Amino acid sequence: YLSVFSKTRCHTHHDYKGQKLAEQIFQGIILVSAVIGFIYGYITEQFGWTVYIVMAGFALSCLLTLPPWPMYRRNPLKWLPVQESGTEEKKTADRKPKRHSKS
Repeated sequence: YLSVFSKTRCHTHHDYKGQKLAEQIFQGIILVSAVIGFIYGYITEQFGWTVYIVMAGFALSCLLTLPPWPMYRRNPLKWLPVQESGTEEKKTADRKPKRHSKS
């Protein structure tokens, strides 16, 4: 959608490099929280703490990676300019079909 304050498209999504960064952050937080949760649960002999710590890591990773933070929008795609659809149809109609030579 167009922003009220500018005539450009609003940046509300991650770019490709931002998606890769978000995925790496997500996996890193999940891995670290799983290791910490396992160690803490093993020491206290309470499996519930392992689950709680992993769930807290999941919530933190969702908070850091799901919203379109500016760090995930640093490399926007360069789109081609819009072309009128009528001229494209006209160009394809003007082209002659290619004839294949017989071997």
